[in-house]
Amino acid sequence: MTTSSRGPAGKPARATTGTPHPTTPPPAAKRMRTQSLSDGAKRTILPSGLRIVTESIPTTRSAALGVWVGVGSRDETPGMSGASHFLEHLLFKGTHKRTALQISSEIEAVGGETNAFTTKEYTCYYARVLDADLPLAVDVLCDAVADSIMEPADVETERGVILEEIAMHEDEPGDEVHDVFTEAIFGNHPLGRLISGTEESITPMTRNQIHSFYRRRYKAPHIVVAAAGNLDHATVVRLVRKALAGTALDSEPADPAPPRSGSKRVPTQKPHVVVRNRDTEQGHLVLGGVGIGRRDERRFAMGVLNNVLGGGMSSRLFQEIREKRGLAYSVYSYASQYADAGLFGVYAGSAPGKSDEVLDLVRVELDRVATHGISAEEIARGKGMVKGSYVLGLEDTGSRMSRLAKSELLYGELMGVDDLLARVDAVTTDEVNEAAADLLTQPMSLAVVGPFDENAFGAHR
Repeated sequence: MTTSSRGPAGKPARATTGTPHPTTPPPAAKRMRTQSLSDGAKRTILPSGLRIVTESIPTTRSAALGVWVGVGSRDETPGMSGASHFLEHLLFKGTHKRTALQISSEIEAVGGETNAFTTKEYTCYYARVLDADLPLAVDVLCDAVADSIMEPADVETERGVILEEIAMHEDEPGDEVHDVFTEAIFGNHPLGRLISGTEESITPMTRNQIHSFYRRRYKAPHIVVAAAGNLDHATVVRLVRKALAGTALDSEPADPAPPRSGSKRVPTQKPHVVVRNRDTEQGHLVLGGVGIGRRDERRFAMGVLNNVLGGGMSSRLFQEIREKRGLAYSVYSYASQYADAGLFGVYAGSAPGKSDEVLDLVRVELDRVATHGISAEEIARGKGMVKGSYVLGLEDTGSRMSRLAKSELLYGELMGVDDLLARVDAVTTDEVNEAAADLLTQPMSLAVVGPFDENAFGAHR
């Protein structure tokens, strides 16, 4: 049921002495609109188009708050690669009200924590605090996101930090191989680039370029403020409005931005092998190909398939490669989904001399599943894993807050927990096996990081 407020206190406007005021409500774009959502959650759309979604959990004594911005690394030009991540660092460096030390110390002084992360399609700034300290968290986070000063000296400091972060990432071959694989699939498309950017893109990036990106991209219609815990929705709305009053996010009336469109096809590379030579103790490999977008109706069947194939200790890949043969400590499959694209991959890390054997076993298992399908018993187990991981993942306020924000920002709606579980239960054996036949029979790319010559995997092309 939808309710609308007609005035600042949520009450109908009333005439006063003198010239009568109109009794009809103002245009919808200038009103604050509140809706009840699934599972007791609520959404308010401010006149600026900024959305506030909350879930009250009275049994907790904490609250999680997130400011989610619908901007990520895929929104950058090649020359600005890494700008979203750079900006994430800079927004904690100070505002007109607070220094960098005050931003962190005010939250830590009450036992809370604050952090941020950047993805290819959105950026999140979040805090977890005691319920009584939620007003402080709202004020600090909204201040940081809406009113960053971005001093030139801070830009230089964080440039050094980010370059060290990039170097550190390159020292983690188990992480690097996934970036190599993603680039092998998407090539020069923004989805194929590193979220952090590269040394070549970060080094010349200027303060003015970053600030311009900030003001162009951080607009109210693209922002969702989400909160979960022991809270009152109307109070959170009032706190957010107060914190944003007079800032760039207290802007002209606008409609919320719709979820990122998936109408255009993302170009992908022809399947190929990429070997990144590193002096490592293990060979790290990812084999896979193009997957499905997050709004594809097959995503529920894909979740079941992924769990059966490589989603846990009972999965086929884990049993064949680790349990039966002891060839790898870590082996798993995964799917990454974006608005208009996706990828599917299998990761394994093993002694370099065993990498060929491991790769052969992965290919055999993928072919077996694609050709012969999986059993009803395996599908039942896969469904149980999907449902269990989803529900157990909602046991803290931080994950509940993330669920609210992602639903609003990425899908434009909140699917109830019971509805989602029902969708998983409705997946049929045929749907899973059709997804396997479609996705696992395609030509695949291979990414390898380890002590190998670039032609070492020529036989697998």
